[in-house]
Amino acid sequence: MIKEYELKSLSLRGNSLFLLVISAGIGLTLILSACGSDSLDSDAAVEEAAVATTQQVANATATATTATSSPTESTVTDAYYPKTVEDLLDREVTIAASPERIVALSPSALEYLYALGGVAVGRPSSARYPEAAMSVESVGTSYAPNFESILGLNPDLIIADSIIQAQPRFLEQFKGLPTPVFLAGAGSYSDVLTALERLGMVLNRNDEAQAEITRIQTSMEAAKSVLPPGTSAIVLIADRDNTFYAAKNTSFVGDVMDNLGVVNPASDLPDAGPFPGFSTASIEILLAWNPDFIFTITPAPEPAPRLSTLLPSIPPMRGLSAVQSGSILELPLEIALQASGPRVDQLVKLIAESLAQ
Repeated sequence: MIKEYELKSLSLRGNSLFLLVISAGIGLTLILSACGSDSLDSDAAVEEAAVATTQQVANATATATTATSSPTESTVTDAYYPKTVEDLLDREVTIAASPERIVALSPSALEYLYALGGVAVGRPSSARYPEAAMSVESVGTSYAPNFESILGLNPDLIIADSIIQAQPRFLEQFKGLPTPVFLAGAGSYSDVLTALERLGMVLNRNDEAQAEITRIQTSMEAAKSVLPPGTSAIVLIADRDNTFYAAKNTSFVGDVMDNLGVVNPASDLPDAGPFPGFSTASIEILLAWNPDFIFTITPAPEPAPRLSTLLPSIPPMRGLSAVQSGSILELPLEIALQASGPRVDQLVKLIAESLAQ
């Protein structure tokens, strides 16, 4: 999960028209990407995450300890709790009583909570969905949570992100908190189902979790039934230096395509660049692949031009079958990259309907 692109430049031999188009288009797009979600952070933004220091956690913990009452003291504990559940990093997390005050530290974590019928008292500043959570107090970004603000809300459960916040520096800070921290994210389609199931156990909302899982699985099976076999497609993103990156099957969106049975020419490429699950893709290799369909992702908000509209303007790209047939579609940034989670069914439907036309 990434926010701003600090990458190497794309080399395209002898084509000044291409350079003019791409610098005016994609360059503008990526410059504006600073307005996007914190899940596309630059190296500088990631460095700023160090603001959440051990001392800050200690101060916040001390403040929380002196509170007049604990959230769990006013919670009626039923026969279901205490409950110990493994999170998505296979850490055993024990929940003493039914969580009443929950803080979510990433857009994905927030969506999981609301998909199961829960309500947050704290959310990341970059979250844009669901609408019902937009009035909830902000507790910093996913890469730099404000632990003093978090513990000031007196939470009895924190839902962190098993992708963004899996680094040792976060895990060490979580250990120092007086509140249980459950990590749930989505690096793959199966992660979404697992996160829903395990969070359902944490929140004692097992029926709601199973309903969500069934809904998503039904969407996947329906999509697979309409897709023609052997259809090939790639997902492209570009950086400010005009380098293209193609999603491998180890990325979230690539894994979704793999589950749909889509042939991804980029699946066996080595990892290259700062995007986990993506690899650099030169113009030459794109022409060699010549996929049936091209999906694109643009990190900057509109009115910045979409990558899907810029590709046909690049002379070498006009030789691609997907360009000639108009088989190019822009994927929503949130569900494809920034906030992968329970809305995966929307991504599945969009990909399947595009490929089935």
